[in-house]
Amino acid sequence: MPDNSTFVTESRRSGTRIVAAGIAAIVALLVAAGAWLLLTLPDAGAFNARVERLFVESEDLSGPTEIRLLEILAQSGTAFSDVLAGYRMVILVLLVFAAAMLVAALVFLVMLVGLNRRMAQIERSGIEVNSLVIARDESTVYLNTMGFKLTESLMETLSVLAEARLDGETLTGAQIEAMISGRPESDCDEASGAVRIKRLRDGLGNQMVSALLVKNITRKGYVLAVDKGVIEVL
Repeated sequence: MPDNSTFVTESRRSGTRIVAAGIAAIVALLVAAGAWLLLTLPDAGAFNARVERLFVESEDLSGPTEIRLLEILAQSGTAFSDVLAGYRMVILVLLVFAAAMLVAALVFLVMLVGLNRRMAQIERSGIEVNSLVIARDESTVYLNTMGFKLTESLMETLSVLAEARLDGETLTGAQIEAMISGRPESDCDEASGAVRIKRLRDGLGNQMVSALLVKNITRKGYVLAVDKGVIEVL
């Protein structure tokens, strides 16, 4: 279990680093592309500046028709500058939208990869214990979302093992027998503790198999609670 926890923690950290680096790269690329597009667009006032320069340098353009033509050109330049301003706004909105879509796609991709890794880990490890609740008053142990009834002797054995696990200790058969019976460890043998462990495995294991694998259908019989497609007989 500690190895699995370390693996999951490292996977989460690496996934967070990948997401952060990907988001930074996406934002940097989009900012660079947006800056290049905005800089390569022509100056909005360039057309009006050319018209004004033409009007100042051409002394022959003093008639009403020529002045009217210059006014039309000036109005066209103003309209052109307005169009370019609109283009800049459209480019900015599209860049923000593209950045949001790419970031969302990256986050979903990383989440999907992490979920696949998690599912593969669960498949390799079999049943993963996320919670273990020992209810002594009910003589029941709750494993994840499943409850299993145990005898008083089996509950004592499981409680001793749980307390030792909380303390980070490993118990021998003699130590288990001494803690349950109350006798000195020197007066207990290894076989007695081993028998208690075997009874706990048998009692809890049989109920787990009945709940997860072999189902008893009332008035019909027994059936395996697995999909037909996963069964392979060699």
